[in-house]
Amino acid sequence: MQVLEILAMLLKFTLAITILVGLHELGHMLPAKWFGMRVEKFFIGFPPRLFGFKYGETEYAFGATPLGGFVKISGMIDESLDTESLAKEPEHWEFRAKPAWQRLIVMLGGITMNVILGIFIFTGLTVLQGEYFYKTSEVNINGIYAYENGLKAGFLNGDKIINVNGKTSDNINDLISPANLFEEGAYFTVERAGKELKISIQPELLSSLNQNPKFIEPLITFEVESVEPKTPAFTAGLMAYDQITTVNRYPISSFQDFKIKLLENKGKQIQMGINRNGSPKELTVNVLPDGTIGFMPKLSLQQVHRDYSLAEALVEGPSRAFSVVILNVRAMGRMFTGDINPSESLTGPIGLVKAYGGGWDWVKFWGLTGMISMVLAFMNLLPIPGLDGGHVVFLMYEMVRGKAPSDKFLENTQKVGMVILLALMVFIFGNDIYKLIKDLLA
Repeated sequence: MQVLEILAMLLKFTLAITILVGLHELGHMLPAKWFGMRVEKFFIGFPPRLFGFKYGETEYAFGATPLGGFVKISGMIDESLDTESLAKEPEHWEFRAKPAWQRLIVMLGGITMNVILGIFIFTGLTVLQGEYFYKTSEVNINGIYAYENGLKAGFLNGDKIINVNGKTSDNINDLISPANLFEEGAYFTVERAGKELKISIQPELLSSLNQNPKFIEPLITFEVESVEPKTPAFTAGLMAYDQITTVNRYPISSFQDFKIKLLENKGKQIQMGINRNGSPKELTVNVLPDGTIGFMPKLSLQQVHRDYSLAEALVEGPSRAFSVVILNVRAMGRMFTGDINPSESLTGPIGLVKAYGGGWDWVKFWGLTGMISMVLAFMNLLPIPGLDGGHVVFLMYEMVRGKAPSDKFLENTQKVGMVILLALMVFIFGNDIYKLIKDLLA
């Protein structure tokens, strides 16, 4: 991996975290100031302080560790565990002096901002990009292509999808969506050799997908449409309308087979069997380091593009945003039942840096940032002391009971929450490092 590529990954991750954390903390600060609470600090990143300024009563700053941020509100027992002022009577500008409903709005502000950002991004991408998909009816002419995980699950190349969990759609994306796989008792109904079969999704598959997300996709056949000059394919004598039948004597029946074989032979020489006007021939071709040989394929299946009006996107965008939350809820449920190994499923900062990738694909950047924004909203809503959700639970208790838990109780639960969160952070960082070392040694 080149230095520039690593720098691009880090820059995109830092930009995304700055946006996500900045808006999250802004969601806490704005209602706090609106309700007359004193906001002492607004930090993006964690100390030590890199640079900043003070405006009014609030210090605004960037920290050296771009993995989070915080807002320090006077009179609030938070992760800073600053409890000195709690021995005194609350001042009118302190968090603890305000009504429970105002404090609840302040605590939900960060989550709300992340949800709004996620919906805004997904809605914007839906308007600008629309959607590309294969029609299920056209996919079922040749059927699906099963990668290793698909074969293990019980699929075969050429299987035709009838429904998933009893649901049908002429948009193949709707059927092979990860959210469907994580449903309890998930299953596919397929047609094979004229007979209907039910393929149940086993927990082992869900764990495997975390390591290798390739599962099933439309099976696509192809022929050569054109050959680029001065490429290995051109030098070897490949011509338009040729049909590639073998690579190193391995039969090629789909474009997926062909791509896999080229990637296995990057930078090597291969023997490629072709069919030209009904006559078999064999060519010797040098595969480029990126796993290509230099021709344009004519594919048997073309994606359909659907445009969305703004009105349609205002419905579809939120649906896509909340599907991220639904997927995470289902995945977390499977982790608690032991169906999924957390060490294979959880991804930390290192994994996210890699996910952003090198280069500057802004569609990918915003799509991933929108997804992370929804995940952050969901994670922050978990009822763990130290997270927003923990504060929300205690505030709801106060509103129902009419009496707040004692300051000592809140302080102690905050300590417990911090221990839980630190342990989780150590696990996730350690898991990321383990995966990175494993990939480097592979």
